[in-house]
Order: sequence, then structure tokens, then C-alpha cells
Amino acid sequence: MKNYLAILIILLFCGCQESTNTNHFAIQLEKKRVLKEVKKYFNIEPITITSFFAERSAGTKNDFYSEGDYWWPNPKYPDSSYIRKDGLSNPNNFVAHRRAMVMLSQISGALASAYLVTKDKKYIKDLINHLNAWFVNSDTKMNPNLLYAQAIKGRVTGRGIGIIDTIHLIEVAKAVEVVEASNMMSKEELMKIKHWFLDYSIWLTTHEYGVKERDHGNNHSTYWTMQVAAFAKLNDNEELLDFCRTFFKETLLPNQMAEDGGFPDELSRTKPYSYSRFNLDGFFGLAQIISTEKNNMFIYKTEDGKSLKLGLEFMYPYLKNKNDWPYKKDVTHWEDWPAKHTALLFGGLNFKNEDYINLWAKLPEPSSDKYELMRVTSIRYPLLWISEN
Repeated sequence: MKNYLAILIILLFCGCQESTNTNHFAIQLEKKRVLKEVKKYFNIEPITITSFFAERSAGTKNDFYSEGDYWWPNPKYPDSSYIRKDGLSNPNNFVAHRRAMVMLSQISGALASAYLVTKDKKYIKDLINHLNAWFVNSDTKMNPNLLYAQAIKGRVTGRGIGIIDTIHLIEVAKAVEVVEASNMMSKEELMKIKHWFLDYSIWLTTHEYGVKERDHGNNHSTYWTMQVAAFAKLNDNEELLDFCRTFFKETLLPNQMAEDGGFPDELSRTKPYSYSRFNLDGFFGLAQIISTEKNNMFIYKTEDGKSLKLGLEFMYPYLKNKNDWPYKKDVTHWEDWPAKHTALLFGGLNFKNEDYINLWAKLPEPSSDKYELMRVTSIRYPLLWISEN
């Protein structure tokens, strides 16, 4: 750990170009972890949603299906519509498709990152098998929509709010960028994969579910925008990226952040700590995607002083010492946070703040053995994000 921090301090404050600093920093901190992680994900058979039959789904075998996390049977009327218990996930709901997508994200991130570290083509070849299974092969691919996500028994067959389930495709899109840069896939074959993300982007931005999720507010709007931005960047869609930049500055930041840097909508939930750090990570991940030299979200500030810097200043003391948290404790998984949060890494690099980086380096990875933690973690492999800057 001391070696990592020493290297980081040198890189942050030396006179080298920022892109070189970032690349070296990522290699030094992530190389060992990535090469260990990839052993779990290399050379395994692709598994897509078609491997798991969803009995209650109104869709086909190629349609992603999930059920609302916080919805439970009514104890008074077991056969009636489900009722909501905010913050308490029902362990009996169908989550197999979401788990498969989380696994795809882990596989994609690990294989693409391992290639960036080693330049060994075997990792890209293996990754291509998974990408084709999910996005190209007609028998096993997922349809590019979320018509049946977060259904509720007795109420709805799907909801716009279910779009948050595909935050795990964000790093898959980043991994596809690595495949493209490797030149190990023909343009024709690569376009089939990229076109899937294009089709999904169109659905996200035009279907009523997508529009509702965009306008939902809180972390749902943040992660809708982060997904749209990631998929737009993969397809070089500058028009959509410009929309995301404007939406960030004119809607997301001013409408969600309070003057002290907190997120009132998240703080009012039954898991205020987890949702606050989740939303902040989403803001920083989004900024990493859409920022340019001339239009940098990391330094943008609203007229009343709201900014990413302010948001991280609000949350940092409680990421450093959770016992100082002045709000309600989360009803579940209070003991599992904080972890290696995106906001600390991206904030530390962009603000050149040693304290943020030091804390990020010290914190543990979110446990891959705990599904609930994986469900609310969209960025797991920093090499996919900071090696390109």
C-alpha cells in the first residue's frame, strides 16, 4: 500500500503529461488485482439470460426479466398484489437475469483490463465469445430493450424504473471499446455488437419507459444518463453526448444536489448512506464519460455553487469515518460500506487531491460474494476508464 501511495504522489505532482500519469497510476494500482481477478473469468462458457427461464415473465426467452427488489407478498392476502417495503430486498424474487448480467460485466471488465495490462490477445478472443453470445447470436442474445424489468406481481409486467438494472452494461460497453482498439475483430462483426447498443440507446431515449426513467429524479435519472452516455460514446454519437452534457448541467446537478452538496432525495430513503454514495459515484462516472477539455463536468459549477467538488466534499468525511454519519443508518448492509468508490478515484485524479486517492486505495473492493453490493456497483475496473485519458 505504501508503495502504491508513493507512486501516486509522484505521478500526481510531477511535470509529466496528465495522460501519462493516469496510465502509469492505473497500471501500478490495478495490475496485480486484475491479473488475479481474470483467472476467475478466463475460458468459461458464456451464459446469457436465455439460460434461465423466467416463469412469471410476459416476454420471450430473449427478453430480460427482473422483479422489483422491494416488493413482497401481502401477509394478509397472500394471493393478492405485492406490497412495497422500501430498502428491504425480497430474496424470493426472480433475479437470475440480473445476476447473469452482473457476471457479464465482471467477465468483460476483467478480460478487457487484463488485455490492457498484458496485450495478450487471448483475453480479447475470450471476451468476443461472450459479446457474441449476448448481443449477436439469435438463440442466446438479449433483446435490446427492458420491457419486462422490475415487474411487480399483480401490478405491472415491467417498469421504466427497471432500466437501472442495465447499469452493468456500462463497463461492457467500455470493454467493447477495448476490443475495437485491439483490431482483433472485423469491422463487420464489431458493428453487430455496437449496433445492439445503438438500438438499446434508441429504446432508452424514445420509449415511454426510458422517458419516465430519464425524468424520474434521484439516482435513477443519474444512471439513465450514464448509460445513455456510455452507449453513445461507443457509437460516436456526439449529438446524444451533447444532450447528456446539457442534461447534467441544467437538470441533474441543479435539481438533485442541495446547497451543502448532499442529495436530499437519497438522504430521505431507508438506506441514505448507500444511496448517497451510489448517486455520487454515478455523477462522477457520468462526468468521466462526457467531459471534454472545453466542456469539463468536473469543474462545472451552477450559479448557486453546486458542483461535483462540493458533492464529494460533503460525502468524503463519512466515507473516511462512517461513524460520523449524522443521518439514519441504512436498514440493511450498513456494515458493507464504504468500499472503493468511483467518486474518490475520479475526484482524486481530476481535483489532484491526495486524500481522496489515499482513501480509495485503502478501502476494500465491494464483495463479489454479496449480490446486493454487486447490484449497486457499476464501475469495477478502473483501467477501462482512466487508461484512455
